[in-house]
Amino acid sequence: MQTHITVLLHEAINALAIKPDGIYVDGTFGRGGHSRLILSQLGVGGRLIAFDKDPTAILSSEVIKDKRFCIRHSGFFEMQRILQEMGIEKIDGVLLDLGMSSPQLEETSRGFSFRSEGPLDMRMDTSSGQTAAEWLTTVTENQLEKVIKDYGEERHARQIARAITMARTRQPIVTTLQLAEIISAIVRARQRQRQRENMRHPATRTFQAIRIHLNQELEELSLVLPQCVELLKPGGRLVVISFHSLEDRIVKQFMRAAANSNELPRGIPLREKDLKRFSKQKLKLIGKAIRPNEHEVTENIRARSAVMRVAERITFNG
Repeated sequence: MQTHITVLLHEAINALAIKPDGIYVDGTFGRGGHSRLILSQLGVGGRLIAFDKDPTAILSSEVIKDKRFCIRHSGFFEMQRILQEMGIEKIDGVLLDLGMSSPQLEETSRGFSFRSEGPLDMRMDTSSGQTAAEWLTTVTENQLEKVIKDYGEERHARQIARAITMARTRQPIVTTLQLAEIISAIVRARQRQRQRENMRHPATRTFQAIRIHLNQELEELSLVLPQCVELLKPGGRLVVISFHSLEDRIVKQFMRAAANSNELPRGIPLREKDLKRFSKQKLKLIGKAIRPNEHEVTENIRARSAVMRVAERITFNG
């Protein structure tokens, strides 16, 4: 198994602009690459709170013996509630590293990979919820088509949904390779025609779509972004690393809206303090979107689709 390499590690932590005595949140602990670097830059008065749905990630965090660090077995969408229960009202920065980690993909028992045989699970939190195999036994053809089309942006969504629903009448679809073979049979001819320009596995988009749907990834991202803004102190940073266009679109649109939402009276001359009073702007964008350099992509192919966006909390005082 390949050693896990944290994507945009130094870029992300630099973007947080760590204050030694600040309070920071790592919304997706994973295997702790970002958390360890944050801790290395915190002083004795600093704090780091991490979140992760994955029980394996929670177990891996036990090696961090640091009184400034704690982790919660939860999705980041519950961030504000959990922090308030801990007595934390405001923080100095939050990092969200979206999608799944390389260990999750490589561990066959998790069911995320279409390249190796394993149970069709796909849950980030293996302690609760429906597996992909269970969901595929009950989902309608129309619902399945919509998930594959909306979350996978798959052009063959209708044909794939039909093939899956037909296949399950013959036998239950319970393994990753079973599902991958059903999908591949539908798109294989087109894949051969486009092989030179697109080497993506035929099942990539459908597996992505089912995973996103089962784990409610986009819904939870949409829930946490406003929480981050409310939690951040003035000058606090929000750093988000996305791995596909659907995530990045949500992040980009949210940040732009929060950085540009001014509703000002028209035709009335206003002084600077009046402009500040009427402004509803909550964030300012920090730089442009950052992508991994060629060296990082060579070292870690998973990094090729990563996009990092950064924004800073602002407050106008009238």
